[in-house]
Amino acid sequence: MKVQFTETVVRDAQQSLIATRMPFSDFEDILETMDNAGYHSIECWGGATFDSCLRFLDEDPWERLRKIKAICKKTPLQMLLRGQNILGYKHYPDDVVRLFVRKSAENGMDIFRIFDALNDFRNIEVAVDETLKCGKHAQGCICYTTSPVHTVEKYAEMGKELEKMGVNSICIKDMAGICGPQEAYDLVKALKASVKVPIYFHTHHTTGLGPMTYLKAIEAGLDGIDTAISPMAGGTSQPATETMKYALEQLGYETDLDSAALKKIADHFAPIKDRFIKEGTLNPKSMGIRTDILEYQLPGGMFSNMLKQMTDMKAQDKFEEALAEIPNVRKDLGYPPLVTPMSQLVGTQAVNNVLFGKYKNVTKDTKAYLRGEYGRAPGEVNKDLISQFWKDDEIITCRFADTLEPVFEKTKAELGDKARSDEDVLSYISFPQVAEKFFAAREEKESNTVNYTIEKKED
Repeated sequence: MKVQFTETVVRDAQQSLIATRMPFSDFEDILETMDNAGYHSIECWGGATFDSCLRFLDEDPWERLRKIKAICKKTPLQMLLRGQNILGYKHYPDDVVRLFVRKSAENGMDIFRIFDALNDFRNIEVAVDETLKCGKHAQGCICYTTSPVHTVEKYAEMGKELEKMGVNSICIKDMAGICGPQEAYDLVKALKASVKVPIYFHTHHTTGLGPMTYLKAIEAGLDGIDTAISPMAGGTSQPATETMKYALEQLGYETDLDSAALKKIADHFAPIKDRFIKEGTLNPKSMGIRTDILEYQLPGGMFSNMLKQMTDMKAQDKFEEALAEIPNVRKDLGYPPLVTPMSQLVGTQAVNNVLFGKYKNVTKDTKAYLRGEYGRAPGEVNKDLISQFWKDDEIITCRFADTLEPVFEKTKAELGDKARSDEDVLSYISFPQVAEKFFAAREEKESNTVNYTIEKKED
């Protein structure tokens, strides 16, 4: 039996460890080696990379994708797409979702891993449909969590729903590394008995369960796993690529991975990791094992971001208390899986509850969730909490995107010359203020370059 590997170092691994602060220049020179290493896919885009490129790295995320594709011509590129949320933190109209998928495909994306934070699959139908229309691989996600309302039987039904939707494969997305070996075995067995499409597994090393969970899932017939090259593995990242390759091959499984190539990739990222530690971007807390996450269920990326935000707020001493509040907020909200944007929503509300008092400072996102703007909650939401903000006739029960008017053409007309392409318009729709600053900085940089060139010619 062959096990396929998806390498996460330039997306989820760095998102989980260093809050997605790795510029393209850090991995450009190793992409060709990665392309020839035997990976099933390279996860390189989506998630928080889009926002981070614009906000922190002064990079056009679309240009980053094109550059990666120009080098990686053999190995499929993979992205994480939040369904109707696209790469932002709210729902967008269908015209935007369809064009975003289309432009991502045109710019080089091959595999679209698509999820909804509540497993409300009404919110991924449009993205899946457009991916298939573009002739690309649509991978539907089941966001894994534990609660009184989440069972193996329920997850098996979700798998059937995804297959009926037409996905090419299914990914079990364990955002916080809380799925144990037996749970993984039972879940994969149930899915394999329910659907015919390939099953992949995504987890994190946060709780230390990752490698054991992968092994048992593979025993149950799993097709592929997500791993990170060793310098950027472990902690809130994924289990190490080389370790999993070694273990699986020793157990008699086949992989297509080339050990010499993996050594070159590891040697490339080792000094980069050291630099991030020295700069303080990589917090040692993100690199250890946190068994209490089995209770808090906090994803790797949210852990590093939440820790950084509370440190910036001079409230790091309240971090553990905020973690302990997360399960309480999650219960009040009907046990949503903690994945973007739910992890941010629940985490921020937990921080507010600790700093300002229980639901004394309720975020607009929490209010929107209580209204039904994010979709159907898995369990029952605290009715008293809902009634603080909404009347019964204000609650949304339909797919929220059905209430939204198309905005792309209108936004494109409003932006005028500020947007040079449809991709720019999509960047603006996703992150308006951030994109506008990026456009202005880009204009200024190009203007300075032209002036410098003219001056040099005159000299």
